[in-house]
Amino acid sequence: MADTAYGLWPLVVLNTALFAVFAASFFHPRSGRDWRVLDGFTAFLVALFTEMYGVPLTVYLLSGWLGTKVPGLQPTHEGGHLFNDLIGWSGDPHLSPFHLASYALIGGGFYLVAAAWRLLYDASRTDRLATTGAYAYVRHPQYDGFLLVMIGFLLQWPTIPTLVMFPILVLVYRRLARAEEGEVAAHFGPAWDRYVTRTPAFIPRRRPGWSTPPDLGGRPPPRLEDRQDQHLDDASSWR
Repeated sequence: MADTAYGLWPLVVLNTALFAVFAASFFHPRSGRDWRVLDGFTAFLVALFTEMYGVPLTVYLLSGWLGTKVPGLQPTHEGGHLFNDLIGWSGDPHLSPFHLASYALIGGGFYLVAAAWRLLYDASRTDRLATTGAYAYVRHPQYDGFLLVMIGFLLQWPTIPTLVMFPILVLVYRRLARAEEGEVAAHFGPAWDRYVTRTPAFIPRRRPGWSTPPDLGGRPPPRLEDRQDQHLDDASSWR
């Protein structure tokens, strides 16, 4: 399989280890929950790089089904860029619109994980809520960061296993986030309640809900939607 750039198992191990260590250096896992987040991300990497450099199971399965409809779909390394094949991209696959978008998402995701950790660390040193920076827009920017990285990889190299794993990991991260919020709510009480009413869990609004950190006694300026926010139920707060 050397001529098709597959069967390169050392590259599977190297790339998986490289990105896992890279993510850990940004995320700084300490608790069991943190390690579960990183474990899920690492499992995604194993599935991704196994098909990228090891065995192209997805390409083999789809080449028989779509081979006549998409002539470029071949069991080669370039054939693994499935979205490029579907739009008939004939140039360097690493310069396609999908690949360029993936670079932005992967880089942005890792940056978000690192930036959020710094904010969380600074807040924990003074026993206060992290409500500034990325935390002013969403309650779980680090989870969002990992999801952005995975979406970026899916854009450049979609596979059946990773496409199946992604929504499962979304549900796992959502469950871990709920458990985390229960502990934080018990510790910070009303300050957390006020923060939740202004800040969605994962999908940001156009502007942050807080201009002053609620845990320091600050209150947001009056806004027209304030009364509506008081009646938000749990489902709407988990957008």
